[in-house]
Amino acid sequence: MEARARLFGHPIHQMLIVFPLGLLATAIIFDIVALVSNNGYWAELAYWMILAGIIGGVVAAPFGFMDWMKIPGGTRAKHVGILHARGNVAVLLLFIVSWWLRRDDPRAPEALALALAWGGGALSLFTAWLGGELVDRHGIGVAEGANVDAPSSLSGRSARATSDLRVRRQT
Repeated sequence: MEARARLFGHPIHQMLIVFPLGLLATAIIFDIVALVSNNGYWAELAYWMILAGIIGGVVAAPFGFMDWMKIPGGTRAKHVGILHARGNVAVLLLFIVSWWLRRDDPRAPEALALALAWGGGALSLFTAWLGGELVDRHGIGVAEGANVDAPSSLSGRSARATSDLRVRRQT
């Protein structure tokens, strides 16, 4: 099922989610570096990474919702999609609260702020897996007729035409 929201032939949601995932994961790494090095500079960097990751997640979410709306009701993909969405809302909420708790002194986050961020990071591993299920197992966001010889999405030619031609050549 092709994504509803696309840019240059590719799903926008799949393009955007790498940013919040990377930024929020980097925040966790910076928190760990801050703890190990006892250097608040890294904790402050984590604070800003969390803010950027939250913004990225909020930007990516509507495109995922648009794609989810196109999934036929009553399917496993629709159920996996809602779990993925709800889980990612929970991830964002955990990071939002973590960020909020850090705002007075970003260089010295309290234990609860760290725990919330790390919990959000752990949950994001599960929600990322669910996103992989949607793409890899259910074909959500995959061009119809996708195949190893499909032309570039910029060519204006459909992937299906290439797969149909390939089937005819094999018979």
